[in-house]
Amino acid sequence: MIVVLLGAPGSGKGTQSKRLAGKYGFQHLATGDLFRAEMAEGTPLGLKAQGYVNAGRLVPDGVVTEMVAARLKPGARFLLDGFPRNIDQARALGRLLAASGSAVDLVCSLVLPKAEAVRRMTSRRVCASCGEVYNVLSRPPKAEGVCDRCGGKVVQRADDAEATAVKRLSVFEDLTAPLAVYYKAEGVFHEIDAARSPDEVEAALSAVLSSARGGRRPC
Repeated sequence: MIVVLLGAPGSGKGTQSKRLAGKYGFQHLATGDLFRAEMAEGTPLGLKAQGYVNAGRLVPDGVVTEMVAARLKPGARFLLDGFPRNIDQARALGRLLAASGSAVDLVCSLVLPKAEAVRRMTSRRVCASCGEVYNVLSRPPKAEGVCDRCGGKVVQRADDAEATAVKRLSVFEDLTAPLAVYYKAEGVFHEIDAARSPDEVEAALSAVLSSARGGRRPC
């Protein structure tokens, strides 16, 4: 089963991906994690990506798709997080899966009002050492500025500042609108209200996944 989880920054996509992967035994493929792993290992793909990152440019769709393709294994259960990001990547993924007799079974889009997304993003904090994520409103560290997990410094990322957050959301919306149309035409698209609590969002996602298991169904 191949599941794609879409969601704007602040929608809780990362949290829900981890929950669903643990609950259903999915192999969780997050493009951000793949980039970091490949670059840290100095693989040929990682070196390709590093060149673009160092130059401050977006990694081309072909390189991103190649990186994901290297991890996909026929017959396994995958949850794709952050990929595809645009219509060209979606088409490339479709061709890649079709070559092995597979296809995307379900696309779940976490929908969140822009104002709430900005509020969540600007409240987010991250440990500079281990990457543990906090939120000053709903899950602050026990000691201000100190990571509960490793004792590292908890900071606000530059891309979570308000001006940057608004810009990131606009870019996401521009890219995602064609993706929604594409996957609706495929009959696998479903929207989830992400403004609810994490437990409620997880329950809604689980209901959709349960109804889709065993075959592709319109949503």
